[in-house]
Parts: sequence; structure tokens; C-alpha cells
Amino acid sequence: MAKRLLVAYGLWVLGGPLGLHHIYLGRDSHALLWMLTLGGFGGGWLWDFWHLPGWVAAANGTGAPGDHGRTVPALSPLRLAGQVMVGIYFGLVAALGLPWVPALLAQPLAVGLGVQLVSSVGDQTAEAPRILAAAFLASLLFQGRVLAVLPASLAASITAQRHRRYKLRGMPRPRLAARLYHLGLACLAFAAPLACRGVFGAVGVLGTLSALLRAATELPLLPFRASWLLAEVLGFAGGSPAREHGASFEPSSWSERQQRAYEVLGLPAGSSTEDVHRSYRELVKVWHPDHNRHRAEEAERRFIELQEAYEELAGPRRAAAG
Repeated sequence: MAKRLLVAYGLWVLGGPLGLHHIYLGRDSHALLWMLTLGGFGGGWLWDFWHLPGWVAAANGTGAPGDHGRTVPALSPLRLAGQVMVGIYFGLVAALGLPWVPALLAQPLAVGLGVQLVSSVGDQTAEAPRILAAAFLASLLFQGRVLAVLPASLAASITAQRHRRYKLRGMPRPRLAARLYHLGLACLAFAAPLACRGVFGAVGVLGTLSALLRAATELPLLPFRASWLLAEVLGFAGGSPAREHGASFEPSSWSERQQRAYEVLGLPAGSSTEDVHRSYRELVKVWHPDHNRHRAEEAERRFIELQEAYEELAGPRRAAAG
């Protein structure tokens, strides 16, 4: 089917940065390059405006760009610059999207594929194995660092120019569905690592936002918590549960426990072991539950307090004496 120049310009306007006009004209390599670089970073899409008539004529067989009378295409500084630029771009994308893949493998492979893609635009191509070998060798010399994408791209681009050639003519063209399928797979292979990296980055951002939200929720409570902590340090808050609730003897710190124990036994702080034993024996007789059946609940509580106070004061001393 003959290609129409008006249709080509319409597709250039509507989907030029995605290479729709190149798909229409059967220039799949050019279309893939435009898809992955958004129209050659914008500038290539505008440059296509002046070349559409010649490409339409070539697609219709009424004209062919380039001198096919020569065995080797003429050197193109513009193509060389595009190879270097796209090679660097692909290498940086690999460094960002494939951080778990060794740099000595991912970056030169991506650089070589980018250079090969530019080499295959139009009626020209180059030897892919030589391009990849040059990219891997340059990356190895620079130990796979991120900055190695520049020398790797330069080496691959120079190799591509040295081994450039024309594509074979007269080859049968696949159906449109097959072409679109292959283009879709190539775009998916390019975009999937970046999408995964974006998802992981989004999860990290959500975690950070959640932590910030929790911090913002806790911030208004900081003055209250600080004042409560200060009150506890000064002894104005956080007293003994036994004193507050009349329950068993559980003061909060070691010094408070001993002070409370002396108070329960009715002794001044620092009393001797003999005084502790004597006071305990006397008070146990007074508050034993068997002797206070008429107030059994209170007697039981006091009896437990006496036991705990005695263990607090006499226990360590018995251990030291033993």
C-alpha cells in the first residue's frame, strides 16, 4: 500500500515523539529509538519534519536516501553524535534501573545496545558483536564505574562507524501485528527495571511519610511527657502502687523500696539488723490473719507488706552474712 505524505505528517503531529510516523513508514528501528528517547529528546522529532518527504518516497520505492552504489555508507557526524549520546543514556538507565546487576555486565550491555539501535536507523546497520565487545572492553578498563559509560559509548560508537554497512534490500517485512509485538517487548524490557525502581522508591517514600506522620502526631504530646518525666525525677509523680492503691509493696526504685520497708516496719532509716528482726516479729504477731478474723482483708494486706519489707531489708543482709 502506497504511503501518503499527508498521513505521515498527521502522525508526526499526533504521535511524533512516540515514533508513530516511523511505524507507518516501516522504519521500526527509528520508531523504537523515538519511543525510548521521546523523539530523540525532542530535537529529533522536530528534525523529522524536513525528512518526511524523502522517507515517504523511499517507503513507496520511488526514491532511496543514501548512495547505495557505495559498499560502505558515508561517515555521518550526526549519527556518530547520536550513537554516543544514546549509548550514555542507555548506560545511565541501566545503572539506575538495574542496581542489583553487576555494573560490568549491565552497563556495557546497555551502552552497546543503545549504540546498535542508532546504527540500525534508516537503511544502515553495523556489526553488533563488535560494538558489544568494544563497550565491554572499555567498561572493563574503567572497572565498571558509572563514569565508564562515556568511554564505553565512545568506543562502541567508533567501532560502529568503522563497521557500518547498508542493510540488505528486498527482505520480506513482517506483518504490522508482529512488528508492534516486537516493539512492545523492546519497550517493556527497557521500562520494566525503571518501573520496579520507581515502585521501590515509592514504597520508601510512603514509609518516610508514615514515619513523619507518626512524629507529627507525637509532637503535641512532647511537652506533657517531658513535664511528667521531670515530675517523676523530682519525686512528685510515679509513686508506689502500694501506697496509692493499698496493694502489695512495689515501689519504683531501690532507695524508695528501702525507705518504704523501714516505714512499714515502723523503724527509722538505717536501723540495725536486730531492730529489723525484732520489729518484724512483733508486727507479724499483731497483724497475723489468724489473730484478726474480724478484719481479715486488712490484716492480710498488712501481713504481706510486712513480709515484703522484711525480705527487702533482711534478705540482702542474710546473703552478705552467709
